[in-house]
Amino acid sequence: MNLLFIGDIVGRPGRRALQQALPGMVERWQADFVIANGENAAAGFGITPAVAQEILTAGVDVITTGNHVWNKKEAEQLLAEEARVLRPANYPPAAPGRGAAVFATRSGVPVGVINLCGRVFMDCVDCPFREAERRLTELREQARVLVVDMHGEATSEKLAMGWMLDGRASAVIGTHTHVATADAQVLPAGTAYITDVGMTGPRDSVLGIEPRLIIQRFNSKMPVRFKLAGGPVVVGAVVVDIDEESGRARSIRALQEVVAGSGAEPADE
Repeated sequence: MNLLFIGDIVGRPGRRALQQALPGMVERWQADFVIANGENAAAGFGITPAVAQEILTAGVDVITTGNHVWNKKEAEQLLAEEARVLRPANYPPAAPGRGAAVFATRSGVPVGVINLCGRVFMDCVDCPFREAERRLTELREQARVLVVDMHGEATSEKLAMGWMLDGRASAVIGTHTHVATADAQVLPAGTAYITDVGMTGPRDSVLGIEPRLIIQRFNSKMPVRFKLAGGPVVVGAVVVDIDEESGRARSIRALQEVVAGSGAEPADE
């Protein structure tokens, strides 16, 4: 089977690019299952029920998130009601929603998805490594294809997760930093890995935001109202070929498609 993973969707520009590019990507790569990280999909920070529905309607099967998942108050309702949207599994048990589940491809193949959040340079959450061990044990009874979204800042933490799960997860895919890395590989025991898949958002930006605003913030250290950048939008993704019987990855390919964008988007879009 071919798994398509779409990098962090940034605001309305990213959602529009997803709608435009995804059908062609699914057809071109014969994708059986699509995962997208949506933690920045609403105005560049957070996610809402309406935004999640827009992403799901575009053809995404499961939405993963990260540390910005709670930025919009509507997220609590979304996570309580929409089973196809995950939050990091290593948030405390009292947090709404769930962090791992088994879904199915269009042909009925079970796919386990685990959403984790790193702790290095991030908010203090439960240990992602212990949580990964626990969730893998649970999901392995239901699915051989297991995919982990490792949402984190530190390269070392993501790499450590990839090596720890080598041969047990089908893929460990890094998100959060919005900058695609050049290390897509299949690890020795059969786990596809990339440190960061990149973002689906404005190309000529600083992580999706208008560059002059970020420069102003760095120069002044004063609060700045962020505004999403305009112009072309890059769709960052990977496609992973996975053997359904063993759950091992055969290959991973990093993808970047550029979609024509519009003018700059206001920060509340």
